[in-house]
Amino acid sequence: MVVVAAGLLGFASYKATAPDTAKDTTATGPAAEVSADPDAGVYPELAKLARRDADDKLAIGPADAPVVLIEYADFKCGYCGKFARDTEPELIEKYVKDGTLRIEWRNFPIFGEESENAARGAWAAGQQNRFWEFHRAAYAEGAKEKGFGKDRVKALAEEAGVKDLDRFMKDLDGDAARASVKKDQEQAYGIGATSTPSFLINGRPIAGAQPDETFTRAIEAAAERAKTTGAAGKAGESAK
Repeated sequence: MVVVAAGLLGFASYKATAPDTAKDTTATGPAAEVSADPDAGVYPELAKLARRDADDKLAIGPADAPVVLIEYADFKCGYCGKFARDTEPELIEKYVKDGTLRIEWRNFPIFGEESENAARGAWAAGQQNRFWEFHRAAYAEGAKEKGFGKDRVKALAEEAGVKDLDRFMKDLDGDAARASVKKDQEQAYGIGATSTPSFLINGRPIAGAQPDETFTRAIEAAAERAKTTGAAGKAGESAK
């Protein structure tokens, strides 16, 4: 894991973007302030946490996309489910499909054993190229209320179209799944994330299931910054 200055920075935007837990847990918190300045609130060391691994089974979008959204989430988290159902599909349709955005998932189970089961189940489904199908099934309306015991996680894998359920169950309890989840958790804690969902968009922290416009503005600002940086880099190369 890359050790970054983020441990000192913490999740810089948390107070501005965290959902108001005193209210109805199905509601979102106050909208994050996303400056028109594409450099505002961006931490280069956090941007380096994007893996950009073309073989990452828990990611969607081109590895060389100009914008990478890293999502730290728990399958038992209601806000995470809201984001998965209401916002993420729109981001995929609008930005992933045109090559602007890549979404990288990080398992960040913080609600106990069942959260751990679901996280390892998601990883295991990914080994059979069914991560996003498992993700949709686990975040479906009412899914978390049924719990994430191992039998339930297996049922979700079957619903997601995982072919080899025996392999799935072995992977679920295997050392590789545990190591992967632990690595993701350590990365989240290392940047000061204490709640789910938490996000990085090219190094810009956002916390909570914010309104769609918070994400679209952050993505578009990051894309503009990447375009400007890329153009500057090419100009520098041609001047040599």
